[in-house]
Amino acid sequence: MIGRQTIPDEALLDLVQRRTFSYFWDGAHQPSGMAFDRASTERQILEPVPISTGGSGMGVMAIIVAVERGWITKKNAIGRLSQILTFLEAAERHHGTFPHFLDGTTGKEFSFWQADGGADIVETAYLIAGLLAARQYFAGKSESETALRRRIDRLWHAVEWNWFTGGENILIWHWGEQIGWGHRHRIHGWDECLIAYVLAASSPTYPIGPKPYHEGWAAGRTFRNGRKFYGHCLPLGPDCGGPLFFAHFAFLGLDPRGLKDRYADYWEQVVQHTLINYEYCVHNPKGYKGYGPDCWGLTASDGDEGYCAHAPNIDRGVIAPTAALSSFPYTPELSMRALQHFYYDLGDHIWKKYGFVDAFNETAGWYATDHLAIDQGPIVVMIENHRTGLLWRLFMSCPEVQHGLDVLGFEPRPTV
Repeated sequence: MIGRQTIPDEALLDLVQRRTFSYFWDGAHQPSGMAFDRASTERQILEPVPISTGGSGMGVMAIIVAVERGWITKKNAIGRLSQILTFLEAAERHHGTFPHFLDGTTGKEFSFWQADGGADIVETAYLIAGLLAARQYFAGKSESETALRRRIDRLWHAVEWNWFTGGENILIWHWGEQIGWGHRHRIHGWDECLIAYVLAASSPTYPIGPKPYHEGWAAGRTFRNGRKFYGHCLPLGPDCGGPLFFAHFAFLGLDPRGLKDRYADYWEQVVQHTLINYEYCVHNPKGYKGYGPDCWGLTASDGDEGYCAHAPNIDRGVIAPTAALSSFPYTPELSMRALQHFYYDLGDHIWKKYGFVDAFNETAGWYATDHLAIDQGPIVVMIENHRTGLLWRLFMSCPEVQHGLDVLGFEPRPTV
């Protein structure tokens, strides 16, 4: 340990959630209320800085946690959410769907590539999932809560999910007036995109039917697996599971407990994926410094060689705290061991104003200075799902979501 006083585990979880939440509250883009794609407390990031559409949806969920735990008032939360909605109502959309990044001042697309720019149906799904959780949470009869729900419904109902099939039986990631379908990036095979199909089937205004799910999403070459890795059978996805955000992003609100269809038991999927990732780091076949039972977790993050979707098949010695911490619902003991190591042993290097930095590579002696919205959000949300199941209960209480799961052929879920 490096001088930090040991505190009870529950107090440590409180501390990590609250400080990480501050990224979305104190560190938000002030004019819009949205989340910056990335931020640093140690170096200046020059304007313009993109606002993260999906990361802001995760931030909305973090705001709900903050109200529930008494860190902010309901009144202030409603004020911030109203600010975000005002920005989104005026922001650039294509067929009701937002770009991946936005300019927080103008509301226009912040382009970082051309062929696959335009609207992003997956990032929009993360945003809508967060807003629907807020709609369910702020269920009071006051005018402020009633107005908030109406505004969320208008954004939700405006998304033309069926447009993004492009006339095929599959969802396509991007579309824009200037680029058309771009590279026609079809969304299939197991990854972080299940939530887009669930919401597309759940839409009360522009739904898809079951064919895009079964003939598109589930027909990808890396969808079914069924092989064992480190003694754990992986139902779906690439060998060894791929980066761990596959087990996080779609399940911030979508509850994998008891979630089954003809392809998988999704609780088994996320738990086995996490255990494989853990075991890979424990075995450490490349001999990187620091890897072990208390230091594990490969996922998409910054690295000393740049941003990369780190995974057992793309291992560069980079550990991202979000990988183990966002896995708390699946591997609570293993995740707590990692959290204690990150905080007590490595905290001088990686514990900052907004919580843990994005990643580190002890072999290279490199420690990130930035925090990323899409890595910060799951830490707050998934630790809360581990502790109380709050976001899972809220999202699964949406009647539209229950209908959408029925459309796609999921087995009846336990009553939420």
